[in-house]
Amino acid sequence: MHIMQLPWQKMASVTTDGCPSLTGKTVGLLKRLCDHVAEIDCTRELIFLHCIIHQELLCKSVLDMKHVVDPVVEIVNFIRARGLNHRQFITLLEDCGSDHSDVLYHTAVCWLSLGKVLRRVWGLKTEILLFLEMKGKDTEYPQLRKSEWLSDLAFAVDLFEHMNELNTRLQGKNTFAHEMYSTVKAFRVKLKLFSRQLSQNITTHFPTLETMPPQMISTEKYTNIISALDNEFDRRFADFQKLAAEFDILSSPYTTDFEKVPDALQLELIDLQCDSTLKEKFQSESIDKFYASLNESKFANLRKMAMKLLILFGSTYICEQTFLTMNINKTKLRPNLTDVHVQSLPRISTSDMQPEFKQLVDNFDRPQMSH
Repeated sequence: MHIMQLPWQKMASVTTDGCPSLTGKTVGLLKRLCDHVAEIDCTRELIFLHCIIHQELLCKSVLDMKHVVDPVVEIVNFIRARGLNHRQFITLLEDCGSDHSDVLYHTAVCWLSLGKVLRRVWGLKTEILLFLEMKGKDTEYPQLRKSEWLSDLAFAVDLFEHMNELNTRLQGKNTFAHEMYSTVKAFRVKLKLFSRQLSQNITTHFPTLETMPPQMISTEKYTNIISALDNEFDRRFADFQKLAAEFDILSSPYTTDFEKVPDALQLELIDLQCDSTLKEKFQSESIDKFYASLNESKFANLRKMAMKLLILFGSTYICEQTFLTMNINKTKLRPNLTDVHVQSLPRISTSDMQPEFKQLVDNFDRPQMSH
């Protein structure tokens, strides 16, 4: 803030990845920021958010699937960690005419990898068992012959695919915090549906599990796992839940009950809901452009609320993407990169702006032609 000469009065929120050095209540960065802002304006209160993608990842820690994941990871490592085993397994897949050419590694830091690994192992379980028999290792992994374990694997495949779908929707740029939170709320409703249907032995949304014999499906265990996951989502997303009411006003101003909103917004919301021209504009324009087009004097409080919520960063995706781009560009093979280049490359890579090449060329007095 000091180096870039940014005014502290404009700081509205801070989004972190949740590490203790940032979120500490006594000496953490958030505590120091809060104290500094309070010294400038005691009436202002910063909004602290924990990256919604990180929280979704941490929610997986409550899943009681260790007995499924550990053997799968061990089997994959046995196949891929040794060059001879890996080559022999690929040859076996070619001889069997398999739809897949290899198994996938699981990387703990890669959010989507586990679901893909489980799906691939499920698709190759017959070939994997045959390979382990050839290597005399099948007795070390008796799970591959147990219907109950295979049922748990099938359940894990479907559940992680649903979570991977959620994770994919949360990633990307140009997504507002209220849209990301709506995606999470929709997923929680889906979890309740899954739990209710599984308790009734309905496996419509678990196609892999549906291939297992009904007597092998432990519905009570699976519903407990899903309920634990839903409770963890409820616990971890408390910071976003505090903003839920304001998110509803922001995203649905024409269906919100004006009597249930804060007093400062009631009259402005009535004027907004009774203006048919603005209603048509709300349906045709993006939400940020709509609120920016509102009359400053007539809808001052609505504009202020929208400004506060639309500038929130729901995740650290853009920041991580920038660092990843910098790491890709700044390697030992490119020692001639200057600090200016290192700063410019991530800015260009993460921006949607298109360069005005013609104007750039026109600004040169004697542009050098390419040979």
